[in-house]
Amino acid sequence: MEPKWWLFMVLLLLGTVVQAHDGHDDEDDDDDEDDDVIDVEEDLEDGIEEVEDSKLGDGVTFPPSPKVTYKAPVPTGEVYFVDAFDKGMLVGWVLSKAKKDDTDDEIAKYDGKWEVEEMKESKLPGDKGLVLLSRAKHHAISARLNKPFTFDTKPLIVQYEVNFQSGIECGGAYVKLLSRTPELNLDQFHDKTPYTIMFGPDKCGEDYKLHFIFRHKNPKTGIYEEKHAKRPDTDLKTYFTDKKTHLYTLVLNPDNSFEILVDQMVVNSGNLLNDMTPPVNPPREIEDPNDQKPEDWDERPKIPDPDAVKPDDWDETAPAKIPDEDATKPEGWLDDEPEYVSDPDAEKPEDWDEDMDGEWEAPQIANPKCESAPGCGVWQRPTIDNPNYKGKWKAPMIDNPNYQGIWKPRKIPNPDFFEDLEPFKMTPFSAVGLELWSMTSDIFFDNFIICADRAVADDWANDGWGLKKAADGAAEPGVMGQMLEAAEERPWLWVVYILTVALPLFLVVLFCCSGKKQPSAAEYKKTDAPQPDVKEEEEEEEKEEEKEKKDEEESEEKLESVEAQDSKANK
Repeated sequence: MEPKWWLFMVLLLLGTVVQAHDGHDDEDDDDDEDDDVIDVEEDLEDGIEEVEDSKLGDGVTFPPSPKVTYKAPVPTGEVYFVDAFDKGMLVGWVLSKAKKDDTDDEIAKYDGKWEVEEMKESKLPGDKGLVLLSRAKHHAISARLNKPFTFDTKPLIVQYEVNFQSGIECGGAYVKLLSRTPELNLDQFHDKTPYTIMFGPDKCGEDYKLHFIFRHKNPKTGIYEEKHAKRPDTDLKTYFTDKKTHLYTLVLNPDNSFEILVDQMVVNSGNLLNDMTPPVNPPREIEDPNDQKPEDWDERPKIPDPDAVKPDDWDETAPAKIPDEDATKPEGWLDDEPEYVSDPDAEKPEDWDEDMDGEWEAPQIANPKCESAPGCGVWQRPTIDNPNYKGKWKAPMIDNPNYQGIWKPRKIPNPDFFEDLEPFKMTPFSAVGLELWSMTSDIFFDNFIICADRAVADDWANDGWGLKKAADGAAEPGVMGQMLEAAEERPWLWVVYILTVALPLFLVVLFCCSGKKQPSAAEYKKTDAPQPDVKEEEEEEEKEEEKEKKDEEESEEKLESVEAQDSKANK
């Protein structure tokens, strides 16, 4: 059968399937003839959206999406603090009863609400976290560590999860590691409670931040000063706006290096000695505050040439503009008409008191007679640039032979200089706290861990945040699965799939592989069609070859005869 017949049969088959589907719809909707029309695009979308667990055929079922079951993470090593909030209550956490200083009494209290609950759209039933519930409130909550963390030879890893379930307008989700002091009282935790490290996301307006701040103690004065890490080069906006759970990790090493990770990807790194603002160590030398610039110090790189003389023909009185002597008054100019006249339609207000307000005069308006004329009033020549104008003469500038450069105070040893080569050895801390203000509610915190082993933190992340990530992926059905299940619900969708995929492929094969072939001798033999006379052609070719050979021999004989005659003549 020729290819065109195959194409005809395929199209006929597709038409039959569509007609059968139309007939089925007619039986179901005899009372409404308009339902005979199929909106393929709308039905395709509905079919994918209404996918349910169904069989693909007799005894064959489509494999369901893998389900992720929540299991509370368990630390695989020593930890200083850990909380996954799976008990469903605030165990070990203390709500602050303090008031914020220098703030209106109406909002000074730390009365923001906290609760342990699941996320609004949780894909892991049973997975709970700490949720900041209140909007436009101060929140403060803290918990003590299992034991204080002392900065010695072990690294520090701080890690936790945040989900801005309702987005974020202005507010933070950072943690504070509260310094170990005799005065530390968790139920009085407030913004001025001493902390060692502050770490985590913060946002207000369009400023997206990921803080890492530590308080460094000046060894000479004993005063603490905040040191801020440089801003990450990474765009952080997505972490605040995508409403997904993100994992924040701070790794601080005894060699003063640090790393900040989001979702186990490094977004910032550096060294405490080189990448903090202001620097940990002050400069060795400073400018002498008592040094003064000498009165004869000359900072002028250029000066007027003292030997220059104003030229005799330099006229400083010449004006910059002069009347254009070539200008002429336009025709029709109304010299006797003023540009403005009193408004003839204006009337004196009834309450006008000439004794108090003076003589009333009508307001001025543009003279209507001037609208059709080139101008009114006294005509004056327009001005042009004066070609002889030079302005005030100034001596040209030359290099200053006495130039000494820009004066700077001399350097002296810094009396406050110190050198701390181990800023990692910070003040020990004994509690972790959240002290936050937020204009957005429902900020979800989960899976806090503070430890000294990177592997322990990674295992905790895989068992906690990793489950959330897997659940998010499992909740998103594959495209092929949706298409197959939709076709099972609506069999006519197979027609759409064939028309959009199989038919174009068939046409490509058809037109690329349907070239004409030279019929073989066997095909001629099966029919009585005349064949080319191959034998006669071969005989003609042999005759031509013999003729060419004979002509070559005759040419050679003639050439030999001519050479022989030339030889005799020479003798």
